[in-house]
Amino acid sequence: MVTKDSLIKGTIILAAAALVARFLGIFQRIPLDYMTDSHGGGYFTVANNIYLMLLIVATGGIPSAISKMVSERYALGRPDEARRIYKAALLFGAITGVLITVLLLIFAPYYATHIAEKPGAALAVRAIAPALLFFPIIAMMRGYFQGRQYMTAGGVSQIVEQILRVITAVGLGYLAFAQDWGQDWIAAAATFGSVFGSVGAFAIMLSYARKLKRQDVKDAAKAGHASTMTRRSALSFQAIYKELFKISVPIVITSMTVQFIYFFDTSFFMKLTHGYYVSADADQMLDWLGVKAQALAGIPPILAIALSQSMIPIISAAYKVRNMKEVERQASLVMRIVVFTGVPASLIMTVAAVSITGLLFSNIGGSGAVAALTAGTIFQITMMTSNTVLTSMNKPTLPMRHALIGIAVKVVTSLILAPLLGVYGIILSSTICFLTIAALNFRSIRKEINLNILGTRWVGYGITIAVASGAGWLIDYACRTYIGGPDKLTYAIACIAAGIVSLGLYVALLILLKVITRDDVQQFPGALRRLLNPLMRITARRGANSNH
Repeated sequence: MVTKDSLIKGTIILAAAALVARFLGIFQRIPLDYMTDSHGGGYFTVANNIYLMLLIVATGGIPSAISKMVSERYALGRPDEARRIYKAALLFGAITGVLITVLLLIFAPYYATHIAEKPGAALAVRAIAPALLFFPIIAMMRGYFQGRQYMTAGGVSQIVEQILRVITAVGLGYLAFAQDWGQDWIAAAATFGSVFGSVGAFAIMLSYARKLKRQDVKDAAKAGHASTMTRRSALSFQAIYKELFKISVPIVITSMTVQFIYFFDTSFFMKLTHGYYVSADADQMLDWLGVKAQALAGIPPILAIALSQSMIPIISAAYKVRNMKEVERQASLVMRIVVFTGVPASLIMTVAAVSITGLLFSNIGGSGAVAALTAGTIFQITMMTSNTVLTSMNKPTLPMRHALIGIAVKVVTSLILAPLLGVYGIILSSTICFLTIAALNFRSIRKEINLNILGTRWVGYGITIAVASGAGWLIDYACRTYIGGPDKLTYAIACIAAGIVSLGLYVALLILLKVITRDDVQQFPGALRRLLNPLMRITARRGANSNH
């Protein structure tokens, strides 16, 4: 039996799946760091980033477009057209998967040698290519299920995919490591785990598809409309693809920004930093950037984006009826939630970067890159959330245009800064890119509504950030300097202590400096409300006692 999911349940399922996927992705990098040297880590990074980039090109935005098209057809009582759209999408996914896989297999040596300047990565690129056979089809199926309001299928398949990928990647990588096959084979074995993940996800989606088909037949029979299951739609594939690409292209370009940056950085790292590092140092920095920094930088955006996503349907509904006061209130609230929840995660990971890197990986090498990249995620979160606000205001082409401008800025600033600052120039250029896109987004949003994020409370918020981050850094430094014993235990204590102090001061100062108000708390999602309400009551009682 397949049951529909409510909006809130669906959002929770997809957010939980994304959270599990992110942490499992990091878990894969940890043993890989112990098994590879600077060469093997670089091979894995190059292969994984081109794979993720091509995956977004092949699938990004199209599932959302399919979801929209299918849900509209069912709302209009045209299930035959929805099934026709699904069939066209599956055909597109199958052709795209075969085409991209074949091209990647053929051009892997050229890309690895002449673009990434990492010839040893060719084997890893070829090993990961077969995963692209299945993922475009899986993406189309997930879009169809979301359009039918069955979010569980996509969420379960994503979790199964990640579990299988991590288990097989670590297992095969260790096998290659134990047999001493060399760094290129270790990286190839680790990337081949994605193929097993895609097969597992495809099997899960097929299982749900069969259940849904049986459910549709039963429902049609009960309603006395069994003939609707065999009715053919007159909707042509050409019309479907025209509508599909019109909706999906802006979303694809917007959603690929972060992954394009990671792809660009790892593909051209050797070329961009040629005048700054000697070859061996460049290999090492690329390894640290891909295996450590990029993996950890994916954590801070998760909570903020998941929380803000639940507000997007409300903004869309208010904008559709031109209730601009409600749009203004909800958009301001979304940005406020992002500011309050996204910053602490970035802050803690930045100030405790040395301890987090030392705890999770084989050594603290690359902790500076981890700190720099996680600090920049504050602006990445702002960019992503302002993108969704504009999209929910029915302006998807604006974030697309801004993303293209930001990518151009990224390329130019990388060419200038990388030869001067090495990996930090590359990271700084990414931060400038995020800032550019966010600024352009805010300019467009403010043409329609007046965003009121913190108003006059920015000074108090700045003080909060400065005090909380400074105290967290001091605690982390003191723990690493004065606590004896095994390194891993020291790093663990430093992480916990810095996290508790930074987060505790952050929340306390937000309330004491009245950066966050009771009205703010009442508008937050339930989980945040339950966390902050007791603190607000304590502060209110102390304020009342001091007045007496």
